[in-house]
Amino acid sequence: MDHALIEKYAAPVPRYTSYPTAPHFTNTVNNDVYAKWLSGFESEDKLSLYIHIPFCDRLCWFCGCNTKQTLKYAPVQAYLKRLYKEIEMVAAKLPHRLKVVSLHLGGGSPTLLQADDFAKLRVVLRTHFDFVDDAEISIEIDPSDVTPEQIKGMVDFGLTRASIGVQDFSEVVQKAINRPQSFEITRDVVEALRAHGIKSVNLDVLYGLPFQTTERLMDTVAKTAFLQPDRIALFGYAHVPWMKTHQKMIDEAALPGTIERFEHALLAADALVDAGYDRVGFDHFALPHDKMAIAARNGTLRRNFQGYTVDPADAMIGFGGSAIGQNRHGYIQNVVPTGQYQAMIDKGELAVGKGYALTEEDRMRGHVIEQLMCQFSFDKTDLVARYGDAAKAILREANLIAAQHEDGFIENDDECFAVVGQGKPFVRAIAASFDAYFGKGTARHSKAV
Repeated sequence: MDHALIEKYAAPVPRYTSYPTAPHFTNTVNNDVYAKWLSGFESEDKLSLYIHIPFCDRLCWFCGCNTKQTLKYAPVQAYLKRLYKEIEMVAAKLPHRLKVVSLHLGGGSPTLLQADDFAKLRVVLRTHFDFVDDAEISIEIDPSDVTPEQIKGMVDFGLTRASIGVQDFSEVVQKAINRPQSFEITRDVVEALRAHGIKSVNLDVLYGLPFQTTERLMDTVAKTAFLQPDRIALFGYAHVPWMKTHQKMIDEAALPGTIERFEHALLAADALVDAGYDRVGFDHFALPHDKMAIAARNGTLRRNFQGYTVDPADAMIGFGGSAIGQNRHGYIQNVVPTGQYQAMIDKGELAVGKGYALTEEDRMRGHVIEQLMCQFSFDKTDLVARYGDAAKAILREANLIAAQHEDGFIENDDECFAVVGQGKPFVRAIAASFDAYFGKGTARHSKAV
């Protein structure tokens, strides 16, 4: 592909795990608004729960998460005390006891939790919510700090899917991002999880890291595929030191350029397909039998704050500092600083920091963007059926976008708008054409490839 074309479409754009994206959240959505939204949940609503554990025992320099380093367990226990209280307060504001179809523990590093605290958290959650029998319970795992006792604790907690960060197995790259983690350690954790009956394993690989060469990345991809995880996420490293100051520890001169990043992404993707994985969206891969691969084939794949998902929930409730939730009314994000989060909970308050109340146009544009991100297309007839005459404005935009497009990445007719061929890696950039907020405000984003 022409290098000028790659540079053109690699311009920074959102990852679109929500619409509008988080930089557009405001403090007009506060505790009172959230309480009102919670009171409007219906008895048949299915819930997804997200719990944020904002602690790590080592700060990885590439990380874009809201987390802090601690070598002591006391701060984690103090935080968990407030987390239990928040769960109780939120559940009390719901008008019905609702069913949970999905639970995800993210961080930070949830594997800092000791087995006893996994057990306590399980009791608190099941005291206030009903979990369906086949609920997916996923936990992000750092293999370098997990013990056999913690694995047992996670299994007893109800773990059904493990998500493990690999990043890159090269020692040179690992040193540059402060993430020592050998292939052997990762392999042993994967094998231990499977020995405990965990059938679904996801591994995360990053391209665009410092000192990452084609040879190093392809070695990582080969070793990752050798472990036969059910899913693989192939993320482009997002270098955003203006947001995450610890990323300033990374030598920017060692980062691959845009063209090299793009070539690495294509080579890694082709290698995973050759290893038997189906492409899912623009940066995920799954074995053909996996639910995510099936959802990509039948058109039911979804996207939320965890990325691509098969989560069937009607709403997500986030617990913990910086946690984000979403429901039919809009988005909610808890305050980020753990001290402020804990102080608000101690006062008996919800810990909302900001959010966004959706308009009908937001919902429509969000649907279009999600369809493009998941299926690389959206059905015009379906859009009209969902939103009536309001959809006509979007359809006019789609026709104009297609008419002005000169690079052969878009097919457009009376029934469908689609991103095709070599345009698929750039779907984020094309989706941004439907974002009414993009370019407004001071938000800065990572590269689109």
